[in-house]
Amino acid sequence: RKINLFHAFFIFFETRDRHKSRSKDSRSEKSVTINSPPAEPLLGDSSVRGEQVQDDNWGETTTAVTGTSEHSLSQEDIVRITKDLEDSVGLDCRRYVTRTIAVILGLLVFFTPLAFLVLPHILWPEKLKSCGTACEGLFISVAFKLLILLLAVWALFFRPARAGLPRVFVFRILLAVLVFLFVVSYWLFYSVRILDSQDDNYQGIVQYAVSLVDALLFIHYLAVVLLELRQLQPCFSVCVTRSTDGETRHYNLGQLSIQRAALAIIEHYYCDFPIHNPALLSASKSRAAKHLAGLKVYNVDGEFPSQSRAMIAAAARRRDTSHNELYYEEAEHERRVRKRRARLVVAVEEAFTHIKRMQEEEPKKAPGDVMDPREAAQAIFPSMARALQKYLRTTKQQHCHSMESIQQHLAFCITNNMTPKAFLESYLTPGPTLQYGKDHWLGRRWTLISEASVTSGLKDGSVFVLKCVDFSLVVTTKKIPYIQMSEEYIDPKSHKFVLRLQSETSV
Repeated sequence: RKINLFHAFFIFFETRDRHKSRSKDSRSEKSVTINSPPAEPLLGDSSVRGEQVQDDNWGETTTAVTGTSEHSLSQEDIVRITKDLEDSVGLDCRRYVTRTIAVILGLLVFFTPLAFLVLPHILWPEKLKSCGTACEGLFISVAFKLLILLLAVWALFFRPARAGLPRVFVFRILLAVLVFLFVVSYWLFYSVRILDSQDDNYQGIVQYAVSLVDALLFIHYLAVVLLELRQLQPCFSVCVTRSTDGETRHYNLGQLSIQRAALAIIEHYYCDFPIHNPALLSASKSRAAKHLAGLKVYNVDGEFPSQSRAMIAAAARRRDTSHNELYYEEAEHERRVRKRRARLVVAVEEAFTHIKRMQEEEPKKAPGDVMDPREAAQAIFPSMARALQKYLRTTKQQHCHSMESIQQHLAFCITNNMTPKAFLESYLTPGPTLQYGKDHWLGRRWTLISEASVTSGLKDGSVFVLKCVDFSLVVTTKKIPYIQMSEEYIDPKSHKFVLRLQSETSV
């Protein structure tokens, strides 16, 4: 009985532990997936009817809660995420360390001439000779030169960082090393020839400090040449192509390293390229269905009933006429876009006409009844909302504009007395990335892929890739050719001619 009782307790505790472990595993395997929309929909679901509209908006305003997750993180994904976090922390630490070193070096450069002037008065004041008028004039020269140097260094080096580059800027490091060696050399000479001997010629000490400030000003001029003026002359023509839709732009760049050229290209990209719209890249559902219908049908048993033969023949005919279907599909899409664009233009013009009528009636109203531009925009927005919603969905731009952003743009146009065409320009023509909300471009991380070192300069035929989350920019470099220009002299007398007139003519 004791053995049976012990065996029963053992089985009870074992089943309880298994139940706890299973409950923990089930809780750990559960996850919640939320597909949040990138922008707020224009109208609610109650105002939208029809299967086509539901297909256009599918997945934009859907919240899905799942139990056991179908996708799990592998060990490689965890290692990659950890590496990305370490890289980001490393970049931040390197940025702060670089800024700290620059501040320390700047303070050393600024206070070194002042230390040259003050130390003799502190260490051996009784041995110094009196400083004459020329020496006092040098004091004024040192003060103004140090002020100019301080402003110049602040304007050139202490500017907000535009981006975080993967490697250091070679010219800036060389200039920092040059300044450090230069100041150390002056300190060594000062300690050996002036501090040890306790030189009593204070005018010579002041001139020594003035020579240091002059040399620092010349080094700053060298920094302006290397960092700013050297890259102004165009030397290379770069072709930037977006990998998804083939959008291409051309830019002229100077003598830059690959990483600084990549930074200049990204800055141009945000201002020149139209916004990337993945919805325009996906094939239409009807075309995909027709493509699936055009697949071959095989019968394993070797018998082809009449229905299968008819399907094969129909698929062959569809493949032969696929270009016609594409042509008519694109023509139908253009017709729909033109139709909804016309409705949108009419709705916006009527809304702005109503605003103009309200502005004419404002002087007759009481001060409390006058609406501000924000209230006016909210008042007329419903009259154009449906037409704008249909147009944005037809052109696949509904994720780029939210209701709040449209109302803000409408209030801005009303405040500045802009025309309906000026209001519609932001929606009829896709603009650059910076025209849209910050969620489309702020904090976007780029990866530079290059076979050559990113600190090396651009060369003829250089190719590198700027990779983003959704797409990549492929950059090819061509050197601007040497231009040989000759002059041809034209004698001014060769342009003269004689008009011979006859008396019989009517001239």
